[in-house]
Amino acid sequence: MDYDVIIVGAGPAGIFTALELVRNNSTASIALIEQGKPVEKRRCPKQQTRQCVHCRPFCAITAGFSGAGAFSDGKLSLSYEVGGDLPDLIGHERAQRTIEYTDQIYLAYGADAQVEGVGQPEKVKEIRKRAIQSGLKLLDCPIRHLGTEKAQQIYARLEQTLLDAGVQLYFETVCQDIVMENGACTGVIVQDACHQQAPRTLRGRHIILATGRKGALWLEELCNRHGVNHMPGTVDIGVRVEVRNEVMEDVNNVLYESKLIGYPLPFQDKVRTFCQNPGGFVSQENYDNDLAVVNGHSYKERKSANTNLAILCSHQFAEPFDQPIAYAKKIGELTNMLGSGRILVQRYGDILQGKRTWQKELCRANVQPTLPDAMAGDITSAMPYRTMVNIIQFMQAVDHVVPGFASTETLLYAPELKFYSNRVKMDTHFQTNIPGLHCLGDSSGWTRGLMMSSVMGVLMAQELCKGL
Repeated sequence: MDYDVIIVGAGPAGIFTALELVRNNSTASIALIEQGKPVEKRRCPKQQTRQCVHCRPFCAITAGFSGAGAFSDGKLSLSYEVGGDLPDLIGHERAQRTIEYTDQIYLAYGADAQVEGVGQPEKVKEIRKRAIQSGLKLLDCPIRHLGTEKAQQIYARLEQTLLDAGVQLYFETVCQDIVMENGACTGVIVQDACHQQAPRTLRGRHIILATGRKGALWLEELCNRHGVNHMPGTVDIGVRVEVRNEVMEDVNNVLYESKLIGYPLPFQDKVRTFCQNPGGFVSQENYDNDLAVVNGHSYKERKSANTNLAILCSHQFAEPFDQPIAYAKKIGELTNMLGSGRILVQRYGDILQGKRTWQKELCRANVQPTLPDAMAGDITSAMPYRTMVNIIQFMQAVDHVVPGFASTETLLYAPELKFYSNRVKMDTHFQTNIPGLHCLGDSSGWTRGLMMSSVMGVLMAQELCKGL
């Protein structure tokens, strides 16, 4: 064996697997394979060019050490109720204990000691009351905000710790496939990202796939190819909403992030808010260099006049359909086509009037887009009817909780897609039906977000320490 542990993907799940092994003084030899660059070399040219230049071979925002988390708003949700379904696999109490343990690690590496969303119970009760009156559920989750720029510094320190401990980091290296021998996983086939060298095989006792949302489709295809038990999960499709800070002021000050969940008529699908960024900036991510997807960033020091958040609609498909990730990508591709390869933006009032938005209308509005190269247009021409109805109904309900949220000038950007719908079947030790193969993080379908992915990595390492 070349290594005791091979980790594919240097996002939070992969990083914290390696880190926890190091912290437990494990003598295991560890390889961490990442298709992007080290965190200190990740640079998005858009701050200078003001438009996406489609970096090759991979987008600097979605690929590289710490994954998309390094360039996100960097929020750590400190409750087991937020961040996916991992608590259903390992138990709620164990999940909460590990969140608190993992949070201390983030603090040790420089995370802000301040916790948002606590200390104002009476104001929270008032917001919850308005939510209940609107048929919505409020999850008031404590949040530690790292900030986009501070998160990169924290992950740079984590990267250096792994290097100092002797973890072998393979950057700009793509995992093409796993190696199967006698029904077990015994290694991975890798190649440099620019395909300048021939593929080679690395062998290991434990192979951990933690490829994040960017690698969700790749993992789904791998599961189909090698018989890894999995099932199609829920796919989230939606928009990113942007309003003036004045509209969101009460919620921003009391909760920082309002996590609202509803089941609007007539379809009663689950619709929720996600990734709220007070004073933040709408951003673009590129998947596979072609699919442009909208997201949101929030810095500790740099602030805008707007707040942005996602509204996501959960779609659960029945048999015989089993390609939810491909379905979401097709919607994204159609939206990109209408925007000539760029993110589409439309005013809420124009949606209700059945008209597209024009650039001149955006220029004279109160809400100025923080994504400067977004293309004014008509997102309803690409968004599925069911999804669009869910979004409109949900926004009208939120407007009762936050007056002015569903105003004429509120901006909706599309597509907002979350690629974590493939659900890999595992036991509580994160063992798949293939001996030697483990799957972690958002690509596994069990987590959503930085903290829960980090937690899964910590627990994976603790399981490995029992047998290494």
